[in-house]
Amino acid sequence: MKKWAVALTSGMVMFSANAMSQESVHLYTWTEYVPEGLLEQFTKETGIKVVVSTLESNETMYAKLKIQGKDGGYDVIAPTNYFVSKMAREGMLMELDHSKLPVIKELNPDWLDKPYDKGNKYSLPQLLGAPGIAYNTGSYQGSSFTSWGDLWKEEYKGKVQLLDDAREVFNIALLKLGQDPNTQDPAVIKAAYEELLKLRPNVLSFSSDNPANSFIAGEVEVGQLWNGSIRIAKKEQAPVDMVFPKEGPVLWVDNLAIPSNAKNPDAAHKLINYLLSAPVAEKLTLEIGYPTSNVKALEVLPKEITEDPAIYPTAEVLQKSHWQDDVGEAIELYEKYYQELKAAK
Repeated sequence: MKKWAVALTSGMVMFSANAMSQESVHLYTWTEYVPEGLLEQFTKETGIKVVVSTLESNETMYAKLKIQGKDGGYDVIAPTNYFVSKMAREGMLMELDHSKLPVIKELNPDWLDKPYDKGNKYSLPQLLGAPGIAYNTGSYQGSSFTSWGDLWKEEYKGKVQLLDDAREVFNIALLKLGQDPNTQDPAVIKAAYEELLKLRPNVLSFSSDNPANSFIAGEVEVGQLWNGSIRIAKKEQAPVDMVFPKEGPVLWVDNLAIPSNAKNPDAAHKLINYLLSAPVAEKLTLEIGYPTSNVKALEVLPKEITEDPAIYPTAEVLQKSHWQDDVGEAIELYEKYYQELKAAK
């Protein structure tokens, strides 16, 4: 998903251990998914240096890989679930060799074999994202927000922050209307747009670049946030909490996959196995809050994370959740209406 816009110098960071000619593997992932020191142990263990490039959005990643064609450039990428299905369908992903990925046995089976990649033929899940309604605990109570429709209430005029993402914003209107958040029906998408125009007077801002910052600074008191963002806010001791409405959140999973044009697939398998391993998964969730797919890491993570229902959705919430999926060419219609929504007053 679209997340923090912090840029790495020249788009990449190199971790080297030995000579300039040593083997390397190219990782293209979200900026916050590579906190300081995360990859150094991999280089020590394997002698392989990791070249990290910043992934700005799924759309940008997709376009870059299309342009590269057979030339390649990345060995491991981190597509969100609905882009896994799209890229696999278009022959852009390499089939994984599960015999080289023993970490699979440590992954939560509830995260595996999902419709977007049956049998995990092309990808393995890393982190789970769930958007909810965040609120300032000094001004509101969680019981005030039971439905996505509550954001439309007149009392929140000029107070609501939405995530700056067409699908995330349309999801709440579609759920409010009782529609499928993955609809490709132009008439239903238009109806959702018209519903969002009714919400527009309440919208103070759109933000996906570390959206917790506005809550931490006290600039916003109500709005959409991802569960990882709530972890960031709570680490800063901000008076913020989050609830998941009765219609459920629309979940996404960021995965690890190998492009079909990867130059070093053997090293790519090693890196995926490392990134999903319990020690690394634990460190990453501690740093950025998103729930990890590794059950061994889950066992040792602090309860302030794993038992916080705003960060780790409960079984009840997960049961009524929806999975974000590829909407094909309909994405152009979503984006068109979304730009019109942002320009509206």
